[in-house]
Amino acid sequence: MGRRELGLTRAAEDAIVVLGQQIRMARAARGMTAEQLAGTAGITRKTLTAIERGSAASSIGNVFNIASIVGVPLFGVEDPSELIALRRRGEERLALLPTRVDKRKDYDDGLDF
Repeated sequence: MGRRELGLTRAAEDAIVVLGQQIRMARAARGMTAEQLAGTAGITRKTLTAIERGSAASSIGNVFNIASIVGVPLFGVEDPSELIALRRRGEERLALLPTRVDKRKDYDDGLDF
C-alpha cells in the first residue's frame, strides 16, 4: 500500500516547494549531480527528485538531511552550532510545560443569572 496524499495548508505547500527549490539550486551551485547527492545521502535518485519537486510525501528526515548536505540553512540558521543552541532552548522550554494537556472544560460557578 502506497503513501496517501496529505491535505496541506497553502503555507505548508509553499514552504515544501520553496525548500525543494533551495535544495536543487544549492546542489547545482556545488556542481553535484542528482546521483552524487542521492548517493551521499543514502537515498534513491527518485527520492531526491521528489524532494526537489516539493513532494509532501517525502520523509522530513530525508529532506532536512539533504538540505544540510548541500548547505541550505534550516530555520534561518547558517551555523550548525546555532541549531544546537535552538534545540537546547526548545528542550528547556518544553521541560517547563505540563506533560499532558487536557481539553478545557467550561467553568460553571453555579450561579444562574
